[in-house]
Amino acid sequence: MPIDNLQQAAQTIAGFLSNLNKLGGMRLKYRIVAGDGARDPKGLEARQIYVELSGPDAPLLTQHNGELLRALETVAAQMLRLDQREHDLISFDSGNYKALRAEELRLQAEAAAEKVLKTGVPFSFPPMNSRERRLLHLAFRSIEGVETASSGEGPGRFLAVYPAGKTDLPVQVPTRPRNFGRR
Repeated sequence: MPIDNLQQAAQTIAGFLSNLNKLGGMRLKYRIVAGDGARDPKGLEARQIYVELSGPDAPLLTQHNGELLRALETVAAQMLRLDQREHDLISFDSGNYKALRAEELRLQAEAAAEKVLKTGVPFSFPPMNSRERRLLHLAFRSIEGVETASSGEGPGRFLAVYPAGKTDLPVQVPTRPRNFGRR
């Protein structure tokens, strides 16, 4: 379902980012594009609003696998009262982080597929957010001889790669490294 009033939504996001700078002490510049200009040229996201962030504090956004960038997207989606399935209508990026991450995931998909095809043993990626799992699923669509499936719950949800037609094979559930998430 599209966002009803794109200009009002963009103004709401601008107000949020302005307050983040003023009240949160952040030093971010932002550019908000709504409508046709916001479309993802690669078609990976169904975005209607695109927010490009820069400035002195921009590196903070992409630390820890873009955790803060995703958090800002989530807050914006909540402010606009978007359903969970509509969160990809809004996209925040900084320093082309998302495109670079998508390319990194594509290369990881190729390496995993090669390993699965060579050994016949399923491969598990570490737990990741739904957007990154989706990017992996899309990357695997163009690779013959393998199938993918997401497994697990919540923050432990991960993607597994199987030889084609063999999704019944057992897959090793990935474990998080010790002290993961502790700072």
